[in-house]
Amino acid sequence: MTLKELLKNVDAEIIGNGNVEIKGIAYDSRKVREGFLFVAIKGFETDGHKYIESAVKNGAVAVLGEEDVNCACVYAKTSDTRKALALCSAEFFGHPEKKLKIIGLTGTNGKTTTTYLIRQILMLKGLRCDLIGTNQIIIGDEVIESSRTTPESFDLFEIFAKMANSGGEYVVMEVSSHSLDLDRVYGVTFETAVLTNITQDHLDFHKTMDNYARAKAKIFSMSKSGAVNADDAYCSLMLEYAQGKAITYSVDNDSDVHAENIRISERGVIFTINHNGQEREMRLGIPGKFSVYNALAAICACKNIGIEMTDIEKGLVLAKSVKGRIEVVRTNTPYTMIIDYAHTPDGMENIISAVRAFAKARVITVFGCGGNRDATKRPKMGAIAEELSDIAVVTSDNPRCEEPMAIINDILKGMKKDNHVVVENRREAIKYAMEIAKQDDIIILAGKGHETYQEIDHVKHDFDERVVIKEILAS
Repeated sequence: MTLKELLKNVDAEIIGNGNVEIKGIAYDSRKVREGFLFVAIKGFETDGHKYIESAVKNGAVAVLGEEDVNCACVYAKTSDTRKALALCSAEFFGHPEKKLKIIGLTGTNGKTTTTYLIRQILMLKGLRCDLIGTNQIIIGDEVIESSRTTPESFDLFEIFAKMANSGGEYVVMEVSSHSLDLDRVYGVTFETAVLTNITQDHLDFHKTMDNYARAKAKIFSMSKSGAVNADDAYCSLMLEYAQGKAITYSVDNDSDVHAENIRISERGVIFTINHNGQEREMRLGIPGKFSVYNALAAICACKNIGIEMTDIEKGLVLAKSVKGRIEVVRTNTPYTMIIDYAHTPDGMENIISAVRAFAKARVITVFGCGGNRDATKRPKMGAIAEELSDIAVVTSDNPRCEEPMAIINDILKGMKKDNHVVVENRREAIKYAMEIAKQDDIIILAGKGHETYQEIDHVKHDFDERVVIKEILAS
């Protein structure tokens, strides 16, 4: 494919031979090979334009950038290389996104579980449904570990191509606010899009809740249909962005699909949905009020793509909890251990409240907050953990480049009671919780969820809490 063909949908000025053959695309100069196009993207820590010379040395025959530069190969200038990367990636892979029916989930909490619920429903109906998300990428029978919630646009279209070329039909994917703001999903048309909720997160990037909400709302301008949580404060904003028909779901407010008669136990949730005056009882084997919302989101997404309620009901009944989401770790102990990804104030409240609903004794919560992320949520999470838990053990999460105790001190600013203890080392914190746990207590390990590492000073150290628990019990 020539550079000119590759950029046919990109507003770019080509300086040099536009008919040069392009064998591949890279946005990281280290991944450039002979015959590649290098796309220079301005990032937060560095600027791709600084690595043009390196890309050329590695074999780039063309460069796409935003600045006026002297380049030793063919150079194409455009106003926005992020959007251009998405457009030329789609072109390079033959527009695989048009061969797939893509379902997008956005929101602060609930995205991962809801994507798996949707996939379960579609698979049980006999439809192939691939998945892209925080935990993993699933292409047919192949499972790939994922490094971010939503891949960069080139990687995303490459994944779409693998899905389409292997007979893929449906794709359900998590769409982060970062990916919408940074145009990683630019050029994708979603069959339907769903908002789970919007609560405080990623303000280190978005700065304000309004910016955060508007980033998420973009997905509804890219979708044929939508489903929005009517109990969320930003529901009306999402509906403003909607280009196709958008339905609403709720527990507390008027909506198109409404949950009533909710019963919650340690075995899961049972509730009645009311849609157009018709009622139907639904069951999901994952406890907590948030599970009702996740089920409603999955129901609405599936209804939007034409799945019958009978098939939706079957899928929910058979669905199981996702790794790292209210995941019970099997131990031969008189107490119970649960791992959950809760890393926001809302997520913390959800998981502890869910556990409290069926706890027979004390709830012990072990948690920390990530470094180099929104610091304003730290005292809020501390206050919630302290208020809802019998004992809160404050520890380290992924400190990244911050001092663990500095993060912990931020958390402690929100804690006013005497039912908390600080154990900086996360392994020791887990051990402490296990040592003080008694008959029927429930220990919640919050924050890490599916992650199997702890990031300290740019280095990821092995840290799978399931393994840590076994090692502590063995010792």
